[in-house]
Amino acid sequence: MKSNRIPIFYACDDNFVKYTLVSIHSLMQNASKSIRYHYIIYILNNGISKEQAAKILKLKNLQFEFHFVDVGEHLNRLTANLPVRDYYSKTTYYRLFIPDMFPQYDKAIYLDSDTIVQGDVSKLFEYDVSDCYLGACREQAMVQTETYGDYVEQVVGVSRYNFFNAGVLLLNCKSCREKNLLGKFSEHLETYNFVVTQDEDYLNLICKDHVYWLNQRWNTEVYGDIPYPIEEAHVLHYIMVNKPWHYKDCLHGDIFWAYAKKTSVYPEILADLESYTDEQRTRDEMSMENLLALARAEMSRSDNYQRLLNTSIRARDRVAILEKIAQFEREGRFSEDVEDDPPSRTLMPDEIEYGRKGLIKKAKSRMAFAMARRFVNSLIEDKKMIIKEIRGLENFHNLDCGAIITCNHFNAFDSFAMQIAYEQADQPNREFYRVIREGNYTSFPGFYGFLMRNCNTLPLSSNMHTMMKFMDAVDRLLKEGNFVLIYPEQSMWWNYRKPKPLQEGAYIFAFRNSVPVLPCFITMRDSDILGDDGFYIQEYTIHIDKPIYPDKTLPYKAGVKDLMTRNFEVWKQIYEQEYHMPLVYETEDVNHSVIESPSMRKESCLGNKMVE
Repeated sequence: MKSNRIPIFYACDDNFVKYTLVSIHSLMQNASKSIRYHYIIYILNNGISKEQAAKILKLKNLQFEFHFVDVGEHLNRLTANLPVRDYYSKTTYYRLFIPDMFPQYDKAIYLDSDTIVQGDVSKLFEYDVSDCYLGACREQAMVQTETYGDYVEQVVGVSRYNFFNAGVLLLNCKSCREKNLLGKFSEHLETYNFVVTQDEDYLNLICKDHVYWLNQRWNTEVYGDIPYPIEEAHVLHYIMVNKPWHYKDCLHGDIFWAYAKKTSVYPEILADLESYTDEQRTRDEMSMENLLALARAEMSRSDNYQRLLNTSIRARDRVAILEKIAQFEREGRFSEDVEDDPPSRTLMPDEIEYGRKGLIKKAKSRMAFAMARRFVNSLIEDKKMIIKEIRGLENFHNLDCGAIITCNHFNAFDSFAMQIAYEQADQPNREFYRVIREGNYTSFPGFYGFLMRNCNTLPLSSNMHTMMKFMDAVDRLLKEGNFVLIYPEQSMWWNYRKPKPLQEGAYIFAFRNSVPVLPCFITMRDSDILGDDGFYIQEYTIHIDKPIYPDKTLPYKAGVKDLMTRNFEVWKQIYEQEYHMPLVYETEDVNHSVIESPSMRKESCLGNKMVE
């Protein structure tokens, strides 16, 4: 049977070899003993004595081999001025070199030396990270401590719920090489000096939206609350100053010592504990207070990383829109647009025959759809619109009646994405219509205006009689078996990822016509392509969930509310599963159109249950 080679990397210096040895010992004790696996352990260093290296080399057996690799040349090639802080040394950067230094590996495990491995690392290695740069677990300091969470969001630009701890990594080495992760690190190093979590800040910035979230048990940090029995921790990580060899009362230090006692370095580590002074412990406490102060200082800087981007690279109008979105969210103004509509005039009843097409209208419609298709193809070809995946297409394909299609609204192009989903669903006998704003129909000029008026659009109107025609038309189209796309959030917020509170219009049509709601939700992630506006082009994944049918045993108002509530819960579930964070609105006052949910209020989350 051919063995499965599992490369595992540590990084340390002479002073840390003994702790690395304890971690390796725990790993060896709990790794699969199957002959299928052969473990190759590399100790990255910048000069370790033969005497210290010999302590680890003695652990060699038929399943485990060891190599010491000097990374000094690579380190010097980057810079001699890498930022380091307190208990960190430059060894923290060594993990960045792994993909390029070892081109023979497509995947590898990296472990910090201050870890105890209670789980079988062969199971960690089996995770499929092919769609990501790496697999990792959430950094609990960011999740559980508000100052650190605010720091990573305001300075690094990564959600506190999606900031990973780099002490346990499952590296997609192939992808890291292809995407030039080390080169990106070098570029960022020249642009900005992150000083709080240093290389971890850079890694999170570079890997944003491209992380496979491992079960938190693979990196159980000794920090704050741990919401499961410590025996379930596959890897126990003594982060920051929480070291068993410095503190006799270190939380879960007994687990470390149970493994340390079985190694040749136990007397040395015990001596470290006995010789660690109260003065050093006081210095540890001060370093933690200084770290919090440093995070606050970085947030207050007028030239911190995010502010530099906003003033030097990103388009000012987009930055202003994002600031307005944040303001509207805080104020609970979810149904209001943040961008100005084109000048509008009232659409009168005699100007439109909703959904009815004469010969001229049919010709214009064919021309408009042909033009729209060429336009969309050019957007896709130029990578200005990227549809990564469509999930649940069978839910669209299997509809055998008219339906209200709902979708979140975050871009003028998202209706094109939904048009593509409709076309791939292969429903030739049912047409696809979309509800649009009045001004988009009456006042949009040129090419876009032509599309707005001729691509199966159903414009709203500020005229009561026109709206009566609109409502009759929607009822008729649904009864004829067609699909009508309605954006129930009412507003469009540019690249806003959260589902906003829903308005009831779409669900009134569904309930009174006894047709289902097909809930669709589009999630986004940053691509590698920087747009002209200084923001990364978004990759879309279209999620099409199962149809939601009206409960006709309910009275009218309750039935409408039921449809709306179930739709929102579907969106919320997709959001939380895909973004791996709770749905939290930064608002103190939620208006009455909001569907109440505990996660709509600002709250804390350990981030562990999201991956169970």
